[in-house]
Amino acid sequence: MYHLIAIFTVIVWGATFISTKVLMSAGLTPIEVMFYRFAIAYISILPFTYKRLFAASLKDEGTMLLIGLSGGSLYFLAENYALSYTLASNVSLIICTTPILTALLDRFFGSRKPLAPHFLLGSTIAFIGIAFVIFNGSIVLGLNPIGDILTLTAAFLWGIFSLTLKKVQSHYKSLFITRKTFFYSVLSLLPFILFSPGHTSLSTLLRPIMIGNLLFLGLLASTLCFFLWNVAVKAIGPVSATNYIYLSPIVTLIVAHYVLDEPITAMAIFGSFFILVGVFLALRKQKSFA
Repeated sequence: MYHLIAIFTVIVWGATFISTKVLMSAGLTPIEVMFYRFAIAYISILPFTYKRLFAASLKDEGTMLLIGLSGGSLYFLAENYALSYTLASNVSLIICTTPILTALLDRFFGSRKPLAPHFLLGSTIAFIGIAFVIFNGSIVLGLNPIGDILTLTAAFLWGIFSLTLKKVQSHYKSLFITRKTFFYSVLSLLPFILFSPGHTSLSTLLRPIMIGNLLFLGLLASTLCFFLWNVAVKAIGPVSATNYIYLSPIVTLIVAHYVLDEPITAMAIFGSFFILVGVFLALRKQKSFA
């Protein structure tokens, strides 16, 4: 069940790249997209977890701040600005380095468990698939190095988020952690919103395309899926859960084709096949590295 929860979450998150790019094409800045998304998420989750405001210690509160930055504002700022420079499908594909980075961070700074051979083999095959699709993108429309670097930065931040999350899950409920993630995301984005030149008008924000995509990002992709992801990570471990992110680019590739008219070529399909095979191999004995 927890593996299915992780898969559902990744499918929804695969569609968020397109939703975010639609909002930015309609006039929102990357910072505005993130601020409104997390503000909606925080307001929607508050009625379910309002009795406890702070963590048990200052150290734990600092950990919540790190979770909010690495899995919230900083991660999505890097990802959203990357979408300004490259294809939505390319960003989703480069994000697939996240499981490898998470496993390496866990190996050297977390559990220090050795990486299983099947995980290394599966990750390598999946990464080859990612390379095929990125190379395809460079031929079709071109890749901007700035977008690549920003996306890799986001992948690194998500690895920090997943491992930091594991440290507090035994002491706090998933709803509380999720609410704190949204709170610190909104708080850290507030200075950018207040001091950024120009803001999107209310009439633009009230357009159906804006409302629909912001609600999708705020309620489904953030409130529900962040909670479900916390539950999945707690049950099956950060490395096993994060491996499902390899499925995200396939979702993005398909949705981006129909919504944004981004191309699907034979090389992209070939790369997606490698990604699926890599996921299967990496997760075949996931209990040994969960």
